[in-house]
Amino acid sequence: MSDRWADELAFTVDVARRAGAVLTESYERLEHIDYKSKRDVVTNADYASERLVIDAIKARYPGDAILAEESGEHAGVLRDDGSNNGRTWVIDPLDGTVNYANGIPYYCVSIGLVVDGRPAVGVVLDPARDDLYSATADGPACLDGEPIVASTKETLSDYVVSLAVIGSGGLARERKIAPRIRIHRRMGSAALALVYVANGRFDAFVQNGGLSPWDVAAAGLIVERSGAVVTDLTGNAWWDPKRSAPTISIVAAPLAQHGALLQMLTGLKTKVRTRR
Repeated sequence: MSDRWADELAFTVDVARRAGAVLTESYERLEHIDYKSKRDVVTNADYASERLVIDAIKARYPGDAILAEESGEHAGVLRDDGSNNGRTWVIDPLDGTVNYANGIPYYCVSIGLVVDGRPAVGVVLDPARDDLYSATADGPACLDGEPIVASTKETLSDYVVSLAVIGSGGLARERKIAPRIRIHRRMGSAALALVYVANGRFDAFVQNGGLSPWDVAAAGLIVERSGAVVTDLTGNAWWDPKRSAPTISIVAAPLAQHGALLQMLTGLKTKVRTRR
């Protein structure tokens, strides 16, 4: 691993583990649940985990900006505007809150560092399994410090896919993909499903929108560094630093079938343009 981001990575790993301990302590004995919308909830554990992460970042890197889901600390456009040293921490203190609130052990802590508009460090902790996924922009994807690689399957009919197709035409797209793969799942935590692609638990991840920066900043980098091809729905680079409040789509899969998945979703043969 390059030493370029070693300090930030070590810091992020430590903070993610401490935030995960907060979630584990409160698991299945929540004191309070707020409903942000009919389908979106936030718990006291979300707030406690996020506060811990934000306080740690402000103490260690006081000049850095922070983009966090729950607290309202939003950095705006994720690129260098001269006000934050070109560094923005992107935090989801509890991705998979509905699962967590209902005692379903599929949720995670996600912390990413974006530097000059590009993800540089990513850490995703799965507290239920005590699995910690990490990567830097110039290092390998790792699980608990050991390098991991994405699936090497070449046949789409063998694929287990994390699939979430939403909005108008979503069901039609799902019906187009489902018969061509082995099976699909929608698990309720985009960040965790993405890093499952990084070590082959899922062969691919598909979501045609509805993702926010805190869902993908860390996990997208980890999957990319595992060797998978990661793009948006049009085949463009998955992370666009010019979007201030993006609704992000992600298709992450081995090179052998990434194009086929894109074509099924869009009906178009799409040239993949990735950042490596």
